[in-house]
Amino acid sequence: MKAFVLVNVRAGKSPEVLAALRLIDAVQIAHACWGRPDIFALVEVRNERALGNLVMEKVQSIVGIESTDTHIVID
Repeated sequence: MKAFVLVNVRAGKSPEVLAALRLIDAVQIAHACWGRPDIFALVEVRNERALGNLVMEKVQSIVGIESTDTHIVID
């Protein structure tokens, strides 16, 4: 399954957060953007449980992240 994870970060932390996100195997694409959210990431995992673990244990533990918003791809 695929999902877009929209990431808001503390001011000035986008480069470090982006680099950390790109090191996670499940992250297929991650780009910093102007405005909110600060980073868009496309992730791919085997199921919803894996998605929850990825977002809550790996992504949200990155220093500098303020919040995430996850959107599961349906097509």
